[in-house]
Amino acid sequence: MKQQNLLEGRAVYIVDGARTPFLKARGKPGPFHASDLAVAAGRSLLSCQPCAASQLDEVILGCVSSGPDEANIARVVALRLGCGHKVPAWTVQRNCASGMQALDSAAKDIVSGRAELVLAGGTESMSHSPVLLNPLMVNWLAEWNRSASTTARLKQLTKLSGKHLTPVIGLLRGLTDPVVGLSMGQTAEILANRFGISRTMMDKYASKSHLRLGGAIDNGYLEELVPLYADDGTLYQQDDGVRRDSTVETLSKLKPVFDRKFGSVTAGNSAQVTDGAAMLLLASADAVEHYQLPVLARIRDVQWAGLDPAQMGLGPVYAMAPLLERNALNSSDINYWEINEAFSAQVLACRMAWEDAQFCREELDQQQAFGEIPCDRLNVDGGAVSIGHPVGASGARIVLHLAHILKRHRAKNGIASLCIGGGQGGAMWITNDARQESDKAGGEADE
Repeated sequence: MKQQNLLEGRAVYIVDGARTPFLKARGKPGPFHASDLAVAAGRSLLSCQPCAASQLDEVILGCVSSGPDEANIARVVALRLGCGHKVPAWTVQRNCASGMQALDSAAKDIVSGRAELVLAGGTESMSHSPVLLNPLMVNWLAEWNRSASTTARLKQLTKLSGKHLTPVIGLLRGLTDPVVGLSMGQTAEILANRFGISRTMMDKYASKSHLRLGGAIDNGYLEELVPLYADDGTLYQQDDGVRRDSTVETLSKLKPVFDRKFGSVTAGNSAQVTDGAAMLLLASADAVEHYQLPVLARIRDVQWAGLDPAQMGLGPVYAMAPLLERNALNSSDINYWEINEAFSAQVLACRMAWEDAQFCREELDQQQAFGEIPCDRLNVDGGAVSIGHPVGASGARIVLHLAHILKRHRAKNGIASLCIGGGQGGAMWITNDARQESDKAGGEADE
């Protein structure tokens, strides 16, 4: 059954947004917890608005793995931001698209009339992913606690071995699909093999991602970035995973990680494990008028899709296809695209599938391919390979930055999309509704 565009009835606007620098995980817990990152982005965003934090209708935050002191992390963040006791807050989790899910949930509440002004986004501190006790140790501790005498405890100590001390690395488990038993990197290898994507093609794409991010930093295109101050006084102002000297030659020296003998997916052509947050303020037309808010973009439609978890990287294709079809759009109607770079191979596979008539017929029920996604209109300021992929935040980041790209180029339509661990895809269509005012000021819009 063909789905409807639920956002047609009532406008949902992106007022503004802010994100922290994305900080690469470096083998130990980073300086910020997930709530710290969300508070930093949210505080900077709200401080620039004519409305107070207490006037929000709700706060919705995407996060995959919050810490033990961050249960319902959205509520923790809302209270720390000064929203007050009366502003409700809730957390969503859709793996890599949790941040986009938060925006979708906020948009639907605005469309239904349940909210007028919502703070929504995503956060993740992947460097703080938990290291857990294995089941053997948990059971051993249970027996220890039940031991009522010294003799019983001494006997229990004799059962303790090295196997009990082997930890469960939460991050590695989280990046492995429990149903098909494949890591996310292994699913990228499957796509590389299916579409004939070579190691050179992957490394070339990865190098371009770093060069584009470096250019965006130099040209001041990352307007949404706000600084982070650590407890020790260290200032973080930019994404710290960018490698400006990245070349195909240097990347080719890295060894495959997920299929060490035959593979091509390396740490260099994969998204970086990262800490970061992105927050957006969404508003109805009534709230925009009431508070005299600016408008950065408008959320037009959202689509979610499911697919084989072993080929989860194709999720954007499965989500974008019904989204464009429902709204009578084709590739030529989209000015700029953001497809989250989980892996170079995954983005390249999405482009190839999107442009392949047989794939579109057999997998997407389309009579023909949608047409080219031009390289110069896709991830124009770099992507997760160079910026990083804090899983709870990336969905919000790509939407926010896409809005800025549309504004910068006075362009009309943008699509933001992600693959999602577990075999899903998400896509969001946004438009630059401030474009007409910009056109009046002079210059031609980017059609």
